[in-house]
Amino acid sequence: MNSYYTKNELENIGFNSIGNNVLISKKSSIYSPEKMNIGSNVRIDDFAILTGEINIGNYVHIASFTGLFGSAGIKMEDFTGVSSRVSIYSSSDDYSGSSLTNPMVPDKYKSINCGEVCLKKHSIVGASSVILPGVVIGKGSSIGAMTLVTKSTKDWKIYFGIPAKPIKNRKKDLLRLEKELKKEVIFDV
Repeated sequence: MNSYYTKNELENIGFNSIGNNVLISKKSSIYSPEKMNIGSNVRIDDFAILTGEINIGNYVHIASFTGLFGSAGIKMEDFTGVSSRVSIYSSSDDYSGSSLTNPMVPDKYKSINCGEVCLKKHSIVGASSVILPGVVIGKGSSIGAMTLVTKSTKDWKIYFGIPAKPIKNRKKDLLRLEKELKKEVIFDV
C-alpha cells in the first residue's frame, strides 16, 4: 500500500495548482485545497494539517504533525522546510480577554489578529516552533526548535528562544549547493 497520494489522486483533490514530484501523505488533512498552490519536489508528511490560503514553492518539506493555518495566507518559498510539530498561524484570536475567542463565536464578538506569514527562500523552522500572524521569516533564516516567533526575522540569522532572538549568523554554503542541484535537474521556477 502506498502511503502517498498518486499523481492522479492529487489532481482529483482539487488544488488550485500542483507541480511534479509531489508526495502528500494520505494521513495528512487538507482543507480548502482550491486555495492552495503547490510547486514541484514537495513532500508533506503524516498528520500534517493544511487549511486556508497556502502557496508552497519548489523543494519544500512539511514534516509530520505540522499545522499550517492559512486563513490570512501562508507562503513558503523555494527550499524551505518546517520540522515536526511546527504550528504556523496567519490569524489568531485576541487572548487578552477584551473579546470572545474560538471559531464557534461570530466574528463581531471577536478581535482577530491577521497577517500573511511568509517563509523566504532557504529558511527553515525547527521542531515544535510556533510562528504567529504577519511574520516574515527572512531569507536563509533558521529558527531553532521550540522557538516562538512573534516578529519578522532578518536574513541569514539563526534564531532561538521565547520570544525568538538572533543568536548568530547562518552560513551561506547552501547557495553553492543550490547552483549544483540546478545544473543536475530540470528546475521548475
